[in-house]
Formats: sequence, C-alpha cells, structure tokens
Amino acid sequence: MREGPPIVNLYIVGFMATGKSAVGRMLARKLGFRFIDSDRAIEEKEGMLIKEIFEEHGEEYFRKLERVFVESGHPAQKCIVACGGGLILQPRVLDVLKARGVVVCLSASVETILKRTSGSKKRPLLNTEDRDAQVRRLIAERGPVYRDAGIGVSTENRSIPEVSKHVDRVYRKAAEDFDRDSRA
Repeated sequence: MREGPPIVNLYIVGFMATGKSAVGRMLARKLGFRFIDSDRAIEEKEGMLIKEIFEEHGEEYFRKLERVFVESGHPAQKCIVACGGGLILQPRVLDVLKARGVVVCLSASVETILKRTSGSKKRPLLNTEDRDAQVRRLIAERGPVYRDAGIGVSTENRSIPEVSKHVDRVYRKAAEDFDRDSRA
C-alpha cells in the first residue's frame, strides 16, 4: 500500500453552483495538489469566456473542447479538477474520468442553485426568461447521470470548509481503493 497521502486525481462534478470550484480550490491547497477548473482552462486556451464560446460557436463546439480537456488537458496525478456542469453528460466522458481518478458529485437544491446563480450573466444555459423552470428542467434531465457519477456529497446548508472536509474524507478512502484496484 502507498505511504503518505493519495496522489490520484480527484474530479468534482455536479450541477452548476454546487460549490465545485470553491471546494476544489480549498482541498487542493490542503493536499498540495494542482487545482484546475475545466471551464477556466477552456477559456484560457480559447481566449474567450464560456458565454462568448456559446454565442460564437455554439454548445456543441464547447462540448468538444470539454472532451479534449478531459482526454489530454490536465496532469494524470495530484490534480483536483472542478468539472463544468455538463461535462459528464457526454458519452463515455464519465468513464474516462473514473479511469483516471476518483469522482465526487456535489449537489444542492433547486432553490439553493437559483439563489447562488441569481444575478449571474456568466452562465449561458441560464440566460433565459424563466431561470427557475430552466434549472428544474436541467436538473431533471441531468439528475440520473449525476446520481450515477460517483460519491455523492450534498452542499445544502453546509459551508465550503465543511463540504471540503467531507470530500477530503471520502476522497482519501476512494483513492486508497482506486490505488489498490489499479495495482490488481
């Protein structure tokens, strides 16, 4: 068995505004890992905001960029990746993430997501007249994928430090299992 802390990547997935980036950043600092937000990495590579990518090239183009990021856009170890909300909806992408590391899925209620995203113009899928209906529709569509994605952790009524500690605990256990299984 490996001595010391795990080195396998941690992929944090879930719907927008569930705390993926905040939890990922905090945990990366604690573990001494590199933190990558998949959306920010794509923005940097493309030289434009996600909103602009959607407007100029469309969602399908953006999903291709996500796939490229998953397959070759980040280190294989000691990395925490906050994945865009729709990233794992693409065929076989979740399988790639699970083959490369531990996947943890964060969740929150519709009401909490609406509160956390109110006033934000940076989320192209919520640039609609009825944000409430759009969030409910997207969660209903994506829910089954999120539920099967990995270890589930609720962020509802919990602080970022609380969620980060919980994710750290489940990640360490799952990383031990991942490490053992990869050597078997």
